[in-house]
Amino acid sequence: MESGTKQQRQQHHFVLVHGACHGAWCWYKVATLLSSAGHRVTALDMAACGASPGRAEEVPSFDEYSRPLLAAVAGLPPDEKAVLVGHSFGGLNLALAMERYPDRVAVAVFVSTGMPSAGKPIAFVFELFLQEQPGDRYMDSEFETSGDPHHPVKTLRFGPQYLKQRLYQLSPPEDLTLAMAMVRPYQPFLDDATMTENVLTAERYGAVRKVCVVAEDDASVPAAFQRRMASWNPGTEVTGLQGADHMVMLSKPMELSELLMETADKYI
Repeated sequence: MESGTKQQRQQHHFVLVHGACHGAWCWYKVATLLSSAGHRVTALDMAACGASPGRAEEVPSFDEYSRPLLAAVAGLPPDEKAVLVGHSFGGLNLALAMERYPDRVAVAVFVSTGMPSAGKPIAFVFELFLQEQPGDRYMDSEFETSGDPHHPVKTLRFGPQYLKQRLYQLSPPEDLTLAMAMVRPYQPFLDDATMTENVLTAERYGAVRKVCVVAEDDASVPAAFQRRMASWNPGTEVTGLQGADHMVMLSKPMELSELLMETADKYI
């Protein structure tokens, strides 16, 4: 009986959030490994991403873009806390969900990203990243502007060479092929009120336990940048994964899955 109770306690709910231009599909390896270990896994498509209908330029706000995650966390059973996992731009979605529902999150895991910090706008980390990276950081990626000329909507779709050299350089070639077929434009929402105002508070977002998983061979978001952003969040646990490119869930799926399960066992 005791053994069964212990095993039951170790079954966790992981909510996985993709990064820019991607979708729930990029978690297929990690989701399979976690599910095979007996855990509940919810891999989400943000608005106009993955298999979600609509176009990126039609999403009116960062809040609406994050709605699938916000709804999933708000809809958790009263006695359940989830492990939120956000990759790259998905870490910004995590930050908003943590601020809105801090009591529903057991621990938040930020993967290959710059972690936002309480007291600073969510967009700050993204703007700092853009300032510090070289001018050709997006290489052959495609930028588009649409909508009202006085209030244009800007979107970005990652190009094949950018995917190959900056995101997937250590991932299996079949995953790069999948990405080239599946990526969609995304909207960064850098002028959105939720992104530019100080919505993250120490009392709510700051109170949620955080783990930063650094991709040591990330050719997109430098490992040093990932660590520096994490250092602005007191109490954050930082772990590095060697041989991991930006797409950690594809280049090091076993290692990431083990780390996620160990983190859940530690904090729940």
